[in-house]
Amino acid sequence: MSQLADLKGFVSYALDCTRFRLVRDEADLENEELVFAPEMAHQIFGESESIFGYRDLKIEIMASAGPLDLYFDISYTKKVEELQTEGLKADDVEKSLAEMVENGSYYTNLDEFKRVYASKTATFRPLGTKVDEFKFPATDSQERETAGARTFEVYVSSAEDTDYMAFHSRLEMFSFWYIDGFSRVEIDPLWQFFTVYERYAADNNNASGAESASNVRYATVGYVSVYQYYSYPNKVRPRVSQILILPPFQKLGIATRLIKHTTYEYFRKKENVTDITFEEPIEAIQHIRSVVDAKRCKGLAAFAPDKLTAGFSKEMLREARERYLINPKQCRVVYEILRLGVTDTDNADQYRAYRLEVKKRLNMNYSRHRRDLARAKKRGVDVTAAMCGLPSVAERIESLNAEYKEVEEIYGQVLAKLLAEGCEG
Repeated sequence: MSQLADLKGFVSYALDCTRFRLVRDEADLENEELVFAPEMAHQIFGESESIFGYRDLKIEIMASAGPLDLYFDISYTKKVEELQTEGLKADDVEKSLAEMVENGSYYTNLDEFKRVYASKTATFRPLGTKVDEFKFPATDSQERETAGARTFEVYVSSAEDTDYMAFHSRLEMFSFWYIDGFSRVEIDPLWQFFTVYERYAADNNNASGAESASNVRYATVGYVSVYQYYSYPNKVRPRVSQILILPPFQKLGIATRLIKHTTYEYFRKKENVTDITFEEPIEAIQHIRSVVDAKRCKGLAAFAPDKLTAGFSKEMLREARERYLINPKQCRVVYEILRLGVTDTDNADQYRAYRLEVKKRLNMNYSRHRRDLARAKKRGVDVTAAMCGLPSVAERIESLNAEYKEVEEIYGQVLAKLLAEGCEG
């Protein structure tokens, strides 16, 4: 028992012992203010996100800010011995990290890493075709630039670009730590990547801090991956698959810009695009998407208050798709958000009509499944086991009410954001 207790001291929690740092110059190597932590580690170290075999384990992952050359530093005060653990080996931490990086392109020697980033930083330039540029903070209503504003540029690249894909494999390393269910994309010409970079001026003893050809630098910020699916008969349906903004650049409105402007404007100009869809977006991305789409549709004739209270319509589907490339599923969400906005929740009849409208959609799959089982039973199929697996009507009503409450809360947050943006405008 005492031996087992001793081994507990050799178990580390990956999220506690792993740190990241983006390096722009040598001083950044020691700058603790630049350190940021991962959000998840189960895709690297298993569901428990634990690492066995080391005491006081520390994993330091550094990346040159532009080209993202990687340095892994693994340190500890003690490692278990196989004799002590009867053959139980320590986890191979470096191997787990290396599996995230294609072609073993990382460094474990700090001096070598320093030489590499020093030689590449000044000459690194974004790959692909520039499609957007913006400032943070944004310009004011008179188009005057805010003092100290940061400049960001977006470039689009194809999976057929081998140089870009070599760079992207290093950027994808971060995705394992921040995108749940992440998997690398296959080389397919239908993949496109919108990669964001910050353009900044290196110091170079330039007191003014102004940009010149010799001191322009780029830091990698994040990316959006989009797959162009076929849409009958001769069009494509772009699907936003992954969105990653590295933590040092979050809360600057960059994801919103990519969804609201960059990708939308890029595909809007193409004649062969049916609409734009999203692949199971996380809650934060769906919120941004809903705010953007609801704000746009609010000005369309099909979404006028009297049209909203009359119910969901084909006119809404048509206008949302033709004007803003909004797909039918998202159009329905936008309709429900905007209808809630014009519903007097203190009016019992209005509020009840709205709740029933939303619950009807939420209950659609359950109702369809029960109907399918009823039809199968009429054909003589034994559906006893399947029916037993379904919740009772009372249970379904209870869960439906809970689902509705959650949906209304989410919609309320979108409406609050729309109201705030309206006040700001």
